[in-house]
Amino acid sequence: MTPMGTAPDLADRILGGWLGRIAGNMLGKPVERGDVWTRERIDGYLRRSAALPLTDYLPEPADERDRADLRPEWRQCVRGRVHGSCRDDDVDYTLLGLLLLERHGFDFSTEQVGEEWLLRLPYLQTFTAERAAYRNLASGLKPPLTATCDNPYQEWIGALIRADIYGWTQPYAPHRAAALARRDAVLSHTGNGVYGAMWAAALVSAAFTAPGVRDAIVTALTVVPASSRLARTVRRVLSLHATRMTWEDTVATVAQETAGLGWIHTVPNVAVLTAGLLYGDGDFTRTIALTVRGGLDTDSNGATAGSVAGVLTGAAAVPAQWTDPLADTVRSAVFGFDGARISDLAARTLRLAGPAR
Repeated sequence: MTPMGTAPDLADRILGGWLGRIAGNMLGKPVERGDVWTRERIDGYLRRSAALPLTDYLPEPADERDRADLRPEWRQCVRGRVHGSCRDDDVDYTLLGLLLLERHGFDFSTEQVGEEWLLRLPYLQTFTAERAAYRNLASGLKPPLTATCDNPYQEWIGALIRADIYGWTQPYAPHRAAALARRDAVLSHTGNGVYGAMWAAALVSAAFTAPGVRDAIVTALTVVPASSRLARTVRRVLSLHATRMTWEDTVATVAQETAGLGWIHTVPNVAVLTAGLLYGDGDFTRTIALTVRGGLDTDSNGATAGSVAGVLTGAAAVPAQWTDPLADTVRSAVFGFDGARISDLAARTLRLAGPAR
């Protein structure tokens, strides 16, 4: 954590959020398949490569079986091979959210979210709930039918990964950040899928002013129904952490309690993310490393954990092994954004996060 009295300014925190999101996404991308890359297998991979504790991007695979099961993009995401970010939907949607706010302001409509998708995002770069919503939009359906028609993924993690931009641009207003994230999320999600987006946006917003990560998590819980499964799961992780249970035992416990939902469902991923943040305790490297080692949707969880940790510490305190290889460059499938400078994106975000509107 940044010492009291030397807190980074708003610009540094926003840049920290962008860098953290991209670095965390890159860290988790090679093992992004929770049904294959379990917690145990990820740690086995790291042990075989003498990379525990994890303090840098993933090492190159030490055996052929691991190599065969990694995501195809692994060669651009492992240590020593990173030069700029890989393209990924976890960053594409953040860019789309930035553009949405620049074009339509904070009074944007859910319909305008859909219009930006159709204009800027290739269909084949969408997945699960987003692809269902995209297809429904192209067929002429309007929200909320875009989220509910022929969409079995309504509570999956897609809306949560779109939420950070609303936290970055509402750094002192978690409830307003959550309201913006909800307006975006209902295009493609319902129930816990929407609550996940609201919680994540509020969490990022709260990280700008909270004295610690636990305080930010507790504040974020105030924006979602207390009886929802998402809120109950976050409270469960908070309680296990408070008993001084180890990280390993905490993630194993909540994995058993959320079993059956699938590795892309919002609730088990929020459990992994919450544990990574709590046990990372404000340390950027430890936070994203534990979150990715937790398995499930590793790149999405790593991205959100990195965003929160980057806001907490500020960009200047994010270790260079994460930021230098990014070369201030982001790759994207979003029309007009491929090759954009991360520093420019942060500056644009800062302009939106100015005085209260």
